[in-house]
Amino acid sequence: MSHNNSGTLLGHPKGLFLLFGTELWERFSYYAMRAILVLYLTDKTIDGGLGWTTQEALSLYGIYTGLVYFTPLIGGWIADNFLGQRRSIIIGGVLMAIGQFTLALPHSMVDPHAVKAFYVGLTFLIIGNGLFKPNISTMVGDLYEEGDNRRDGAFTIFYMGINIGSLLAGVIAGTASAVYGWKAGFLCAGFGMLFSLLIQLFFAQRYLGNIGTVPAAVRDAAKNASGKKEPLTKVERDRLKVIMVMCTFVIVFWAGFEQAGGLMNIYSQEYTNRMIGSFEVPAAWFQSLNPFFIIICAPILASLWVKMGKKEPNSPVKFALAMFSLALGFACMIGAALEQGGDMTVKTSMLWLIGAYFFHTIGELCLSPIGLSMVTKLAPLRLASLMMGAWFGANAIANYIAGEIGSRISEAGPLAIFSGIAITAVIAGVLLLLLSNTLINWMHGAESSNDDEHVEVKTAEA
Repeated sequence: MSHNNSGTLLGHPKGLFLLFGTELWERFSYYAMRAILVLYLTDKTIDGGLGWTTQEALSLYGIYTGLVYFTPLIGGWIADNFLGQRRSIIIGGVLMAIGQFTLALPHSMVDPHAVKAFYVGLTFLIIGNGLFKPNISTMVGDLYEEGDNRRDGAFTIFYMGINIGSLLAGVIAGTASAVYGWKAGFLCAGFGMLFSLLIQLFFAQRYLGNIGTVPAAVRDAAKNASGKKEPLTKVERDRLKVIMVMCTFVIVFWAGFEQAGGLMNIYSQEYTNRMIGSFEVPAAWFQSLNPFFIIICAPILASLWVKMGKKEPNSPVKFALAMFSLALGFACMIGAALEQGGDMTVKTSMLWLIGAYFFHTIGELCLSPIGLSMVTKLAPLRLASLMMGAWFGANAIANYIAGEIGSRISEAGPLAIFSGIAITAVIAGVLLLLLSNTLINWMHGAESSNDDEHVEVKTAEA
């Protein structure tokens, strides 16, 4: 694989920042639409909402987010075998832009088929997303040779782009739809997607060279003596086992983490003293703590991993740290529940919530970008984007489980819920530490930092 050496920025290939920009605007587009989707569906006023019931809207929203996490499996497979990652991203981006602009069509143009047009727009978004999402992450991995220890840091920087996109989206699309109506919000999302496409179209050749242009299965077959697709080797099978084991822990983490969105949101609304002097902090602001902490902490952690060099913990240990951080976050929530002492009229300090979001974010940074990076290290070349799709599939399952837990335990009381999640997270973390040596053996050197290749990479860089 030839790399385009158009220089580095902050010690990383410039291609990383191109992919960062592409992903930032695509995530802006996705979150802008997500922020107003349910509100638009349930709006019954002249602003031109569709007037659905909350139940119908939430049900559609669940199906939509589920499909958004599921289609990358198919899109990843198509890219690996037929299209290549770059072409998949462009086609996916075009389809998503068409989807957003279809949603933005004024009702005067689409009535009496407003609902049909809405479904057409969503369909374009879901298919486009399937082609886009797994491939952009896989290309970040392709910027680095095997054994390059900058990879975890790169994904942490890339992850920051996602969160800048989501932070901007709520503000910009939320304001636009409040001032100019729902269609203006969808229009913002469409323009976000166009920015993302333009960045990719104009700069990819310059900063990515030929990364992602040839389908992975074709590149892989060319490396084999037979010139054909060969069965998986033992090493490849072991590495796939690691991805599957880690996916299981990812489901545990996100099922707890996503609880925060529902349960902690309600907690901040109902049971938290949000007064600073005479000013009451809006409950919705607490939702911005997570992207805010990510943007602050991501660069710190990214540079920490690089500074630690050979002492850098391996992926299973970082995952265990994520579990313990999740538990610490819920320990803060247990503190809040204990402060109430079972009296639901007592309002608790907002510092508990801020602490909880902080620890959850540190956990997320030890797990999510590290997981993306790990999949690109371990997946066999011809399955790279498919395995990235499977990784997002684990998120879909976790979101579903989180919803189930959330709906079942309203009668258990906050203390039982928060401590249950904290204990589960600690057990998962301990299990990971116990399994870490086995998992590292199954990786067959994909993460060892002392191999000769690594020394070569270092001297090549020097």
